[in-house]
Amino acid sequence: MKGSQHPQHLSIAVMYFVIAAVLGLLLRFYPIFGFNFNYRYIVHAHSHIALLGWVYVALTTLLHYCFVDKKASNKKYRFIFWGTQGTLVGMLLTFPFQGYALFSIIFSTLFLVASYVYVYHFWNNIDSKLKQSQSLKCIKAALVYMVISSLGPWALGVIMSTLGAQSIWYRLSIYFYLHFQYNGWMLLALLGLFLYVLEQLNFSIPKRKFDRFFTAINIGIVLTFFLSTLWTEPPTELYLLGGFGAITQIYALVALWIFIKKKVAKLEFSKIQNLLLWTVIVLTSIKILLQLISALPYFAQMASTYLDLTIGYLHLTFLGVISFGLFFFMDYFGLLQISKKSYLLYFLGFMLTECLIFYKGLAAWQQWAIFSGHTSLLAICSLLILFSLLLLLMQNLSKYKKHKRFNSIGE
Repeated sequence: MKGSQHPQHLSIAVMYFVIAAVLGLLLRFYPIFGFNFNYRYIVHAHSHIALLGWVYVALTTLLHYCFVDKKASNKKYRFIFWGTQGTLVGMLLTFPFQGYALFSIIFSTLFLVASYVYVYHFWNNIDSKLKQSQSLKCIKAALVYMVISSLGPWALGVIMSTLGAQSIWYRLSIYFYLHFQYNGWMLLALLGLFLYVLEQLNFSIPKRKFDRFFTAINIGIVLTFFLSTLWTEPPTELYLLGGFGAITQIYALVALWIFIKKKVAKLEFSKIQNLLLWTVIVLTSIKILLQLISALPYFAQMASTYLDLTIGYLHLTFLGVISFGLFFFMDYFGLLQISKKSYLLYFLGFMLTECLIFYKGLAAWQQWAIFSGHTSLLAICSLLILFSLLLLLMQNLSKYKKHKRFNSIGE
């Protein structure tokens, strides 16, 4: 193993996921039990810990594991990692109690600074054997999108002090951040990691085909941002740009899949890895089709009118595509093991909650009556996600203890 710190760091990322799931459950049970807390504050805490605790920590750990020269970077990396954890704990101790206020904003700002330091450190410590690789090109672009996305939070402070939180620019800056986080940084980083896996198995894409894919995927990432602006009912040109971006992104991903699918079929993945990979492929296909549909004015307006449809789409992306993708790489690199039980429990919880969230949005659209017990059922199904993550942590902790005991006997 290239570094014993990586399983520990990924376990910390999963712990953040557990915390985000607990906060999500508090939101789910809020209308049932009428808890005495500020709902919006918990929403802020939930979203920050899910995005920056779970996804960011897991992704940056995997990137460090695969692409960085460990001899040159370990001490500095540890300092950056634990500094980042300090900012996340700060957010966890402030957002639930004050929402966006002085101390939570300070910790959020420090997190952004820590992420810039990580990017600088990564860029200057790349393993020399990988500097010309296609996978690294995707990873570098992903990190650029992560930095670009941070313009959204920086703009929020200015907008709030000048135009106010009711301004459309306030909401647009949040959508700008989210778009370049999930469509740019996270998805492109996962693609880069998958290309890294293929490269380690001596499979590379011909330069012309890769360049075509890389150009198309980046055009798609930039132009699909306009889909996040359609709720403002902008000029027709922005609908066309957003739609063209969605089509370009579909073209890029389909072209890549056509080229690599025969190779993927020959790869010797375990049963659970195959399950995880195909889950990601199917969910990504659903995501990009929904994205394309949202370029049509009627559906764009529908998505912005019925909030549950937007929440369902964001959960499809973060809990679905990105989280299953991270689970795949954790298991493939042997850093954390994903058991069939934890996968099935998580998958069941994810699918049931998605169906219930989208059902509520569609019911509001079609003016159907929501069946009694919908809120309670959604809360109970959300428990499955939490149980699956706790099971994942416990199984890996017991495995780690056994490994440690075995090593101490051997010594």
